Amino acid sequence: MPSRQQTRQGYADALIELGTTRPEIVVLDADVAKATKTCDFERRHPGRFFNCGTQEQNLLCVAAGLALEGLIPFATTFAIFATTRAADQLRNAIAYPNLNVKVVGTHGGISTGGDGASHQACEDIAMARALPNMTVLVPGDYEEAHQATFAAARHSGPVYLRLGRDSYPIVPELHGEFAIGRAKCLRGGNDLTICTTGIMAHEGLVAARELESHGYQARVLHFPTIKPLDTDALLLAARETRAFVTAEEHSIVGGLGEAVAGFLAENHPAPLRRVGVRDVFGQSGHGNELLDLYGLRARDIVAQSLALLQSRAVA
Repeated sequence: MPSRQQTRQGYADALIELGTTRPEIVVLDADVAKATKTCDFERRHPGRFFNCGTQEQNLLCVAAGLALEGLIPFATTFAIFATTRAADQLRNAIAYPNLNVKVVGTHGGISTGGDGASHQACEDIAMARALPNMTVLVPGDYEEAHQATFAAARHSGPVYLRLGRDSYPIVPELHGEFAIGRAKCLRGGNDLTICTTGIMAHEGLVAARELESHGYQARVLHFPTIKPLDTDALLLAARETRAFVTAEEHSIVGGLGEAVAGFLAENHPAPLRRVGVRDVFGQSGHGNELLDLYGLRARDIVAQSLALLQSRAVA
């Protein structure tokens, strides 16, 4: 298995498999099929693929209509367009009537890179998470994206599935059973809990190994589902560890960090710091350069963890 693969390719490969066994699966795209990889599905199942053109609002409305006819549409485009350009349709045509539409946003996060701020979706999780009825999935590598696609197809109701553009590290700890609403404990520890989602799972594990060299045992909880959040896993971690650091390739506003902080504040208050894009727009650059520039690396998780563990708040 390659050491790095694209989450969007895991999605595309799963779609082909689903299309072979489930004739109710249809795929829609907004004239970016080569970039989203849905062109792979089009080649195998051309009669069930619909290019709606660069009309993302129409894309979601067409998907809603197909769902009302009993089909299971996967409406696919770049994450920024699925959630910001088509926000009204996402809310009123899909989430409000609770339709069985799977909205798939590729090119999520700062690592979209050279396309620049206009295409780097760092607010999409927040927008989808705020919608009633919406399930939000953010897988961390190729295999988990493959599993998340199958889970989305099985789920009855609206789903927002967020994928990336670049090739990301394969994380064997992520593999196994995928259940919507369930976190995965990737590593045990009782000093600190690192909460990750998406591609930050890899960085969280690297950070935990580095913290071990400082004498701390960090638990790594990975959340491939942002909504519904696995509050049981969080509550257990709050009882067994002293503090939390969240890590996401998304704005610290409205994403995993705020979801975790909100739950803990109401149920089991604990010191917490957030690693993510710090309420700024991105810029053009290579994906890896931008992950460095915006502080989305293991070293940044380590720095925040040590600051917490060595503070009076957790003494």
